Amino acid sequence: MSVKVEKTENKNEVKLEITVEAKVFDEGIVKVYNKNAKYFNIPGFRKGKAPMNIVERYYGASIFYEDAFQDVASVAYDEAIKSEKIEVASRPEIDVIQMEKGKDLIFTAVVATKPEVKLGKYKGIALEKTEVKVTDKDVEEELNRMADRNSRMVTVSDRAAEKGDTAVIDYTGTVDGVQFEGGKAENYELQLGSNTFIPGFEDQVVGMNPEETRDINVKFPEEYFSKDLAGKEAIFKVVLHEIKTKELPKVDDEFVKDVSEFDTLEELKADIKAKKEKQNEEASKAELEEKAVRAVAENSEVEIPNGMVELELDNMQEDMNRRLSYQGINFEQYLQMLGKTVADFRKESVEPAKDSIKMRLVLEAVYNDAKIEVSDEEIDAKIKELATSYGRKEEELKTNEDLINSIKVNIKSEKGIALIVDNAKVKVVEPKQEKEEKAEKKTTTKKTTKKATAEKEDKVEKEEKTEKKTTRKSTKKEQ
Repeated sequence: MSVKVEKTENKNEVKLEITVEAKVFDEGIVKVYNKNAKYFNIPGFRKGKAPMNIVERYYGASIFYEDAFQDVASVAYDEAIKSEKIEVASRPEIDVIQMEKGKDLIFTAVVATKPEVKLGKYKGIALEKTEVKVTDKDVEEELNRMADRNSRMVTVSDRAAEKGDTAVIDYTGTVDGVQFEGGKAENYELQLGSNTFIPGFEDQVVGMNPEETRDINVKFPEEYFSKDLAGKEAIFKVVLHEIKTKELPKVDDEFVKDVSEFDTLEELKADIKAKKEKQNEEASKAELEEKAVRAVAENSEVEIPNGMVELELDNMQEDMNRRLSYQGINFEQYLQMLGKTVADFRKESVEPAKDSIKMRLVLEAVYNDAKIEVSDEEIDAKIKELATSYGRKEEELKTNEDLINSIKVNIKSEKGIALIVDNAKVKVVEPKQEKEEKAEKKTTTKKTTKKATAEKEDKVEKEEKTEKKTTRKSTKKEQ
């Protein structure tokens, strides 16, 4: 195999011309034939028994070219990248120059290369660390959530439906008198106030009594995911069968014994507070670390090639699809609900993609500039952790070169972030919301004090006037 490398007219982009010997490509063709021979059914031969030359004559000489190219070219491309020590930052754009049995395979691959970072100041930067304190209110809210999780639903029959209730309903929806797809359900449990239905629907169920029937008039939003219904007025015939409401347990020592490993409410409160303080500290640390890398990125310069952005967008799309699959929907359905296309998603994600790429490149520049290294002991410790977590053998993981490289990058990144933070001028501040609440409280206190002072002054003034009047009356009497 031979490789020629040349720069293109675009910055941070190269073109590789790769030539693979005819013998290697021909061997690839034979491998593809052997893999797929069983599928060929040619007259005069039992299925899967036709010789390769007969298959080529029957279907055409190029029948195996595409699959053979995929196998041979991918190996050749990887070898070319390694031999030329090219730091690839995008998927390759492949163009076939020559592909024929008995001849050298020649193709080109245009790829973006990792851009150079003009690293700015990364030591002594000014950062603000948000310190969130755990209040009694926070603890009470967690206790309320625990009570909610351990609540039970009870049926109510002596009143009308209220917000917060769960209404068991049948409904049939029509537009212009015609029932539409997905507009009918029986014994559907709808939590009133959850805003899961069309705006206005739940509000009209409020006030209904068990076994009452009501026509509910609504209008589908203009941006509704179903274009056939978007912006149209609809009538839902609703029958309310049952009203359910939550019955919360009393939060006391007995409740604590049932839902936790503690014996008293005070013990549980202390545990909740300790855990929340730890969570807040971890969240504050993560926020500070992101601020640190972002600050260094803002001080640095890097020109990100388009191919690199496209690859990042692909990864973002795949990640979104994977996360949505856990919720039972795919990426296309999600976009349809938002009234958007894949093109819209990618366009809106360009800037976040560039930010993400820049921060990664800048962090890499930091740990390279600082000559940060990773020891064998650190790698072994991480492999042991992964082996334990996933039930794999350590020896097996140690042979995975890509995994080892990924571990090295992650450890270097962690050390790079720690280097920036440890050398930063960190100022501890209160969360914005707490600041605003304190300011509002201070303002309210001032107003209350001012009002009280004014009222006090008025009272004193009135008392003085009354005293003067009384004095004048007494003087007159004496005269």
